[in-house]
Amino acid sequence: MRRRLYPWTVLAILTMLYTASFIDRQVLNLLVDPIRGSLGITDTAFSLLQGLGFMIAFVIFNPVAGWLVDRRDRRMLLLVAAVLWSLFTVACGLATSFALMFMARIGVGAAEAFVGPASWSLLADTFDHKRLPRALSIFLIGPYIGGGLALIFGGVLIGAAPGIAGAVPVMGGLEPWQIVFVTVGAPGIVLALLTLFVREPRRALGAARDHGPVHAKPLTLREALVFLWSERAFFVRYSLGMAAIIISLYSLPAWMPAVLIRTFAADPARVGIEFGTVTLVAGTSGVLAGPTLARLLETARFAGVTQVPVAAAGGLLLGATTLIAAPTYGAAMAAAALISFCYALPQAAASAALQIASPPGMRGLIAALYAFVVAIIGLVIAPTLVALITDHVFADSAAVHKSLSLVVAISAAAGLWLSLGARRHYRPFASAQPAEEGTVLGH
Repeated sequence: MRRRLYPWTVLAILTMLYTASFIDRQVLNLLVDPIRGSLGITDTAFSLLQGLGFMIAFVIFNPVAGWLVDRRDRRMLLLVAAVLWSLFTVACGLATSFALMFMARIGVGAAEAFVGPASWSLLADTFDHKRLPRALSIFLIGPYIGGGLALIFGGVLIGAAPGIAGAVPVMGGLEPWQIVFVTVGAPGIVLALLTLFVREPRRALGAARDHGPVHAKPLTLREALVFLWSERAFFVRYSLGMAAIIISLYSLPAWMPAVLIRTFAADPARVGIEFGTVTLVAGTSGVLAGPTLARLLETARFAGVTQVPVAAAGGLLLGATTLIAAPTYGAAMAAAALISFCYALPQAAASAALQIASPPGMRGLIAALYAFVVAIIGLVIAPTLVALITDHVFADSAAVHKSLSLVVAISAAAGLWLSLGARRHYRPFASAQPAEEGTVLGH
């Protein structure tokens, strides 16, 4: 029984860590106006905290993370990374200037660069190919639970901040938004210790499609580049298509609270709780529905995991149209729910497709490169693009709903075109026989 439960225990621990990372990453999205007022910055400057500040280090450290994941103990990498991103989140709450917060966000980005590659690689060596999409769908609810809880906890903590300051003397001199950061960051240090319950699995063995046996040792840089070049028709199109879809994932949580507050004069605490709940429910539903939809869309010509992004991009186009025309707070929230469901829908399929199409010796590298592309296009471009359109095209902070809708629509159209082109080039990398249900590969 313990042997059958162990894979799911590993999955639960990794999912909790991933959730915590997104709480720490996204809690500032609810705090746009308090932070702008406290630090005296514009929407565009704030967007640099959301995107560029985080992504400078995330992008730099992602290839490093992929390289280390293929060569070092993945559990210990996760332990150290989780402690560091939690400490840097607390540092965000102690920041008294734009420069200090920008540097703290750089620290959060550097540490969180490790969570995706290490977790994907661990799961690929813990579950067989048949169950990997479902395992990844559960793991990938982390961003949606984390993003939702960040808004919900943020909304609750904003209201509770005066009481917290009175009960905890060390927080007495902090502003409410600073208390939120400190309160959500500190528990992650304890959560990081759960990685000690995970065993480092042997890396699964595989066999190349046409090139004989492949051992589970890391590939050299030359071998990795040769493989990626030979399979570029799939990996480039699929990764760029998903990156376009993921623009919505980062732009909607970043600016939807501002849309609801500015356009409909909603209370920030209410927005945090209600939009947080929508993000949690719709995002979680979408990512869990992905593997089921992939099975339904499976055809003799196209794998289901390559069809899901196509369907998701179509849904995002509908959501963007609904949002820009929304006449009421409730209608805007319904549009946000549709967009949240659709950008979550292909995440598990994409993760599984990329891992299954990769040699065992470069799964960490593939995960890191994918995260690199998604980060550059999604995290860096998305929040700032919305802000730039608001500030310089519409020149009206109340027009943020138009900017957000425009960005979602254009990125969805690009994602649809790229995903359609990637489908016919997908080829699973031949692997060892699937493990029996509940067993762990390599054990």
